[in-house]
Amino acid sequence: MTGRILVLGATGYTGGLVLDALLRRGVRPTLAGRNAAKLTALAERAGGLDHVVVDATDPDGLRERLRHGDVLITTVGPFGRYGHAVARAAADIGAHYIDSTGEVGFVRTVHERCHRRARETGSVMLPAFGYDYVPGILAGTLAALHAGDAVRALDIGYFATGRRRGGVSQGTRATMRDGLALPSERRHRHRLVEERTASHVRRFTVGGRRRAAFSVSGTEVLFLPETVPALGDITVYNGWFPALSRPISLLSAATNAITRLPGGPRLTDALTRPLATGPPGGPDATARARTRSHVVAVASTGAPGSAPLAEVHVEGPDPYSLTGELIAWAAQRLATRPGATPGVVGPVDAFGLETFRHACAEIGLGPV
Repeated sequence: MTGRILVLGATGYTGGLVLDALLRRGVRPTLAGRNAAKLTALAERAGGLDHVVVDATDPDGLRERLRHGDVLITTVGPFGRYGHAVARAAADIGAHYIDSTGEVGFVRTVHERCHRRARETGSVMLPAFGYDYVPGILAGTLAALHAGDAVRALDIGYFATGRRRGGVSQGTRATMRDGLALPSERRHRHRLVEERTASHVRRFTVGGRRRAAFSVSGTEVLFLPETVPALGDITVYNGWFPALSRPISLLSAATNAITRLPGGPRLTDALTRPLATGPPGGPDATARARTRSHVVAVASTGAPGSAPLAEVHVEGPDPYSLTGELIAWAAQRLATRPGATPGVVGPVDAFGLETFRHACAEIGLGPV
């Protein structure tokens, strides 16, 4: 192995899933975090792993503990608050970087601030390398390739399937709640534009049923045009709660209107607080086993009323387990096999389409 793998945030829910996936691969990472007692206990439970105490907001401390060629995984969010120092430290040192964020604004800022530096130091930076938004990049790439030269637009929908829903994590609830008051990134006519979250509602066919989804941000709008330059329009949708897509769209409109009023932020907080209510942590193994992730990409010419040129469905493990497995694969690959493209990049640009497809298939994510 050419570099260490460090997991920042291993004592949290997503970090724990990443750690478990690494251990199943025979990888013994170094644990990192600010709580020495929790780190020591977790390191002992995991078989005596190395661990270092460091704060995600301390760039100097991070740089002191990183070496060129290391792989730094971070699951510490919200990333807009705690992620920038971590990303910058990795880019400066030439350590590879992987995170679990679902915050597209954070990814866009990391690209603006770190891409050039990462290219200089050889750092491969893979933000949002999990259920947010790797399946959509896989499905979108395949749909665009199947569609051929006429493709100009992609609509990508994220769904959860299974006999019973396994619930959502504390982090997911917080991200969804905050997202209603934040704009969503969309690609329109080859430009990134910001629109109100849930301003669009669209139906996709999933498992033979038409299911509604509302528009959200997605890193597909940032990375897919690098692979398929002809794409002028890309919209990402969340269909986890199909029956609530219209009500969520209305709630988003109300939230955005109230925010602009005197005292609006307090009213918005009260209005959206129920969305973040729930137990800490996230679904356990039994609950996760009941759920599958399902993502559909519809490619078209983008002309109003035009028929789809291609439609690709990919399915895989539940969103949380999938995130852990994807990050573990990428970390092991970067630590042991040089050659990935440096910079703030998506999975296709980093590894190439065939390597990326084979990795997804190994994890159980693929076309259905």
